[in-house]
Amino acid sequence: MLEHSEKPTASANWINLQKTLGKSKRKLHDTVEKSRKKRRLNSGMHNRSSVNSTALTGAEPVTTASGGKDLKKWGELKAALQQMVLGHLELTEGHKEPGKYLAVDCEMVGVGIDGSESSLARVSVVNFHGATILDEFVRQKERVVDYRTQWSGIREKDMIEAKPFEDVQQKVADLLRDRILIGHAVYNDLKALLLSHPRPSTRDTQYYAHKHSLTKTNRPALRNLVKQELDITIQSGEHSSVTDARATMAIYRLHKKEWEKGARSSAANSFTSEVVAQTNIDSHTAAKASIGHHPSGNLVKAKVKANISVPSGSDRKGVSSGISTVVKHSGVKNIRGRKSAVIDTKPKPSAAKDWWKELPGGSLQAPGGSKLRLTLSP
Repeated sequence: MLEHSEKPTASANWINLQKTLGKSKRKLHDTVEKSRKKRRLNSGMHNRSSVNSTALTGAEPVTTASGGKDLKKWGELKAALQQMVLGHLELTEGHKEPGKYLAVDCEMVGVGIDGSESSLARVSVVNFHGATILDEFVRQKERVVDYRTQWSGIREKDMIEAKPFEDVQQKVADLLRDRILIGHAVYNDLKALLLSHPRPSTRDTQYYAHKHSLTKTNRPALRNLVKQELDITIQSGEHSSVTDARATMAIYRLHKKEWEKGARSSAANSFTSEVVAQTNIDSHTAAKASIGHHPSGNLVKAKVKANISVPSGSDRKGVSSGISTVVKHSGVKNIRGRKSAVIDTKPKPSAAKDWWKELPGGSLQAPGGSKLRLTLSP
């Protein structure tokens, strides 16, 4: 018999059983914790990869059966575009190629009296994924009065390795040829570059934002549009033409599906106008040939109704980006009495040169038949 003061001792089998159960509990707890950590890690990796894959593949936000936006896909696209504007995406070599779409942005410096005249100083071109395709500083031919650093971000040291304007212009022209040009108030950039680009191949985010009622004003600032559509801030300090070009591309990509519908209809209208213009030109040429005038020579046909400039000696339907030319147009009536635009390349004598020699005896015949005497003072 055991006394009440003595405690019962556990058997060896009981002790082994408790040790086994304890190990099992700890093993089960560790397994559960590892499973939880793995799920959290996979969830985080999925979220990051979804943002990057959306940006890299250029996926468009899908619509639901009711025609509304898929908010999840829309949010993923906006998140990817935010990272693209900030330059935080890691791109593959394939996504660093120029591709079909290019966005351009330029920065200016001040020349002339008090720096009031703008001169092109930097050009940046990015592709659909935000990769920098070209970023060049332009050498100035005049003394720079104001670098406008607080806006342009350009300093005097940036001009040390700047390239001549003609070289940069040619590079941009070669890049834009046969591609879709994206820009914000892009006509200003083309004007600074002295380049032209076919209207059907141009997407101006300033114009489309107003056309599709994103803004009330017809000239929204890029920083305001980016803040409204992507909820990020740009141009808070010194500007970067690379960041601005990426922001412009991001705005376009966000609304690409909707904007392209309008662009295709505009292109169809432009094609119709071109066909009408070409028909008029062909009929005019045939009429001239019937009365003994050959269409070749000093007169070069120009398409007037299509709003497309055609260089001399070219028979292309559209004009890719290239150096702009200045031509002088004159109206010539055809046999039907309609005016056709022509480019007269024949040099004309100056009307001011030796004009007094045209006056017989120093007199000028007035329309009414009376003569006007002209006296030259010494």
